[in-house]
Amino acid sequence: MSRILIVDDDVELCELLTEYLGQEGFEVTSVHNADDGFKQSLANGFALIVLDVMLPGKSGFEVLREIRQHSRVPVIMLTARGDEVDRIVGLEMGADDYMPKPFNPRELVARIRAIQRRTTALKPTAGEEESPLLRVGRIELDPGARTVHHSGVEVILTAVEFAFLEILLRHAGQVVTRETLAREVLGRPLSPYDRSIDVHISSLRRKIDPEQRGEEQIKTIRGIGYQFTFPHAKGSQ
Repeated sequence: MSRILIVDDDVELCELLTEYLGQEGFEVTSVHNADDGFKQSLANGFALIVLDVMLPGKSGFEVLREIRQHSRVPVIMLTARGDEVDRIVGLEMGADDYMPKPFNPRELVARIRAIQRRTTALKPTAGEEESPLLRVGRIELDPGARTVHHSGVEVILTAVEFAFLEILLRHAGQVVTRETLAREVLGRPLSPYDRSIDVHISSLRRKIDPEQRGEEQIKTIRGIGYQFTFPHAKGSQ
């Protein structure tokens, strides 16, 4: 049973979600302020956190920043409907996804399960080989250990960033459409005004080459998607 933490000062909403998620097989804990949310996030081994942006005393963004200093636990932010700025800020700070309020609890469950599929490292059973390392240029991704290294230095990614990178590396040299990324990683169809993929890719670019020392490895193919490029050989033009 997966343990979910809900951090929201709307007690009625927390009670509704606790009942609904419980029926879906989740064990739910809810708290109603920022400080308790941060303390609980580090203390009880939650599989995922649902975090509201608007909290009394301290914003959900501040809580997310504190969590990311200590943990890579997946986080879904709850934002005001129509407030795209909040959604982009949350993703840039390390949230894995967002839900605009009000929302259908069924949609939240779908988002949680999509993240779970990408964060559960499948251990090989007896007789099975471990997934091979993915190496493209200076990037090395280990699907089993769920680690990424750039020139031998570990790169810390969120669960969703890791999933995006894994798909791009597996199709290195090919264009991966935004629709494919939305379906395979976010677990939902691509909507016309959803910028979450672009924000995650932008974050990936900064993390895998923070000093922009080389050519852009993740190229935008305008109107289509993204491509992880093979590095040019030295001396080639």
